[in-house]
Amino acid sequence: MTFLLSLCASVVNVLCLPLHVIHALGLYNIYKRLFPFCMNRLSKGYNKKMHDKKKELFRHLSEFKSGGRLTILEVGCGTGTNFEFYPPGSKVICTDPNPHFQKYLKRCMEENEQLTYERFVVASGEDLGSVEDESVDAVVCTLVLCSVTSIPQTLREAQRVLRPGGGFFFLEHVSADPSTWAHSFQHVLQPLWYYFGDGCELTRQTWRHVEAAGFSELKLRHIEAPFMFMIRPHIMGHGVK
Repeated sequence: MTFLLSLCASVVNVLCLPLHVIHALGLYNIYKRLFPFCMNRLSKGYNKKMHDKKKELFRHLSEFKSGGRLTILEVGCGTGTNFEFYPPGSKVICTDPNPHFQKYLKRCMEENEQLTYERFVVASGEDLGSVEDESVDAVVCTLVLCSVTSIPQTLREAQRVLRPGGGFFFLEHVSADPSTWAHSFQHVLQPLWYYFGDGCELTRQTWRHVEAAGFSELKLRHIEAPFMFMIRPHIMGHGVK
């Protein structure tokens, strides 16, 4: 079976050669313009299957309200598919490194009038410099830590902008158990998946970084999501600054 996996990996790497060339020539940015359109469609299916899990995760958001209303910073907001789960009256600040998501984001905000949309900032999770220290009640990261350049730096930024006692909420797909075939094929398909997912990595042990981030309290659990084997393993939970 090791030979079969090696063969599959070789085939995938050969298939990725044109993508490597496209990326090297700077033409991959064309896909970055199309990626929000793809994610807008895929996110709806994801939300439908993960509705109960998201509802369970975000039901704790209201516990972190410190003032008149809850202030939420969503890192890697994408098309805004989490908005329907936020408590009515919340103020939302959105960031994403891809500016082309804004069109879909505005549409989603119009559909969720129970929220106040403060601003959209083009920024990566590793650099949230436009958000002040200790200025938000909650930071939300869903399907984001799989594609950031540095998970530890993203978590440091989340803790910086959180007020003392604020909450960091996460829902991420992660690496499968090393003893499984799913884990092996995640590694085989990773080069192709990287381009399809605009930098997404299947093999990250994200929970290790979250556990090492120094939250005063952490509720983290592993779940099996109802998707193809490559993205079935997930973690979800929240940490307290």
